[in-house]
Amino acid sequence: MTTDAFLADCRARLAFDLLSNTWNAVVLWALREGPYRHGELRERIGGISSKVLTETLRRLEFNGLVDRQAHPGAPPRVAYELTPLGRTLLVPIDTIGAWAFAHGDEVMAAQERASGLQ
Repeated sequence: MTTDAFLADCRARLAFDLLSNTWNAVVLWALREGPYRHGELRERIGGISSKVLTETLRRLEFNGLVDRQAHPGAPPRVAYELTPLGRTLLVPIDTIGAWAFAHGDEVMAAQERASGLQ
């Protein structure tokens, strides 16, 4: 087992891949006070299509970060909540969000400067 973060089989790269998808982090953060149903999540998040939310929830469930709870009845209800493993990502997501809040203007200014050079 290697500790080189640039190799495909490194565990650090797995974490970076999980958080590199914008919607993964957004959905995990939205579920922090869950469980929520699909429609409730769409309202909490805003700007996400039903299809993308469904794909994201499936990906997070596949990775053991979200639990899908089906409740019988008519109509059947499905709710989603973070697993204990999913909850462990809330601190890193919060830290990245705080960094973005503190430095977002600097990044956007750099992007504008770079766009002017092209």
